Amino acid sequence: MTDRLAELSAAGVAVWLDDLSRARITSGGLAALNRDQHVVGVTTNPTIFAKALAEADDYADQLRELKAAGADAEAAVRAFTTQDVRDACDIMRPAYDASDGVDGRVSIEVDPRLAFETEKTIAEAEELWRLVDRENLFIKIPATVPGLAAISEVLGKGISVNVTLIFSLERYEAVMAAFLSGLELARANGHDLSRIGSVASFFVSRVDTEVDKRLDKIGTDEARALKAKAAIANAQLAYQHYERVFSTVTWDELKAAGAHPQRPLWASTSTKNPDLRDVMYVEQLVAPGTVNTMPEPTIHAYADHGETTPNIAQASYAQAQVVLDQLAALGIDYDDVVAVLEREGVEKFEASWVELLAAVKAQLEAV
Repeated sequence: MTDRLAELSAAGVAVWLDDLSRARITSGGLAALNRDQHVVGVTTNPTIFAKALAEADDYADQLRELKAAGADAEAAVRAFTTQDVRDACDIMRPAYDASDGVDGRVSIEVDPRLAFETEKTIAEAEELWRLVDRENLFIKIPATVPGLAAISEVLGKGISVNVTLIFSLERYEAVMAAFLSGLELARANGHDLSRIGSVASFFVSRVDTEVDKRLDKIGTDEARALKAKAAIANAQLAYQHYERVFSTVTWDELKAAGAHPQRPLWASTSTKNPDLRDVMYVEQLVAPGTVNTMPEPTIHAYADHGETTPNIAQASYAQAQVVLDQLAALGIDYDDVVAVLEREGVEKFEASWVELLAAVKAQLEAV
């Protein structure tokens, strides 16, 4: 049988799981995905943790201990999430060692309510890094404008960062600039650049969800012909930006000092529209030095019928630009689309975090 995920990995795409729960850890499910499905990293977010804590009683014993210790909901959530991430880091440690610190990473996000507060984000990142206490951890920081300064400062402290909620090409340029500034600061602070990792999480399918809604309102044949094309075009052009930035003299100097590049990570790669091919956001974004983080059903779908075309993203730059130009000609305001998506992304994670806190508070009161 064809090992399709092995082919994807050989084409330079690291397969990461976009999910985590205590059941995955204790059942051996996460270890099995690493062993059998080439999964070499894990991403989490507030929505994932809210779902994990709501659907299982795996946290009951720890909940009772926290209650006895007088913990409030905030402390309990931090205890739950940091333990799960710490344990996942341990499971992924062999992949981390085998890849010289490039893969084998597990992400945990700062409190999403801090997305527009630079100093508090920096403090939260330091605290999470201390609590998890694993070298192969990523701290997720949203790519809001206030988040950019936090990203540089956190990297400068020697802390590895997953920059999340990137939707626009302009913001992605700013994220890469913040990464380079952060590494220069880390070098000045005496940190070993070879141990600092980073990915830039560029969101994919949500772009189609928003753009296609606007195309439906236009309703012409020309508009309908552009449906389900914006997201892939946007991400392919992001990779073009990545190639340009990581071929500069500035990067060459940091690379010579031991730094690893900030890899593009394709996030939100499950299809939201059931009429679309379920692995399209994986197949069309194959490029060397990238990560694709997927929910487990998408991983299994790719293992079953995914088709890997090496370097397809790089071969599509001209076509991708045509798509964005055609959308603009129809009146689709790109800047407005990405602004809406960033705002909604932060709001959704905030809502999940608040929901999670409320649920844990209720559980503590019921113990």
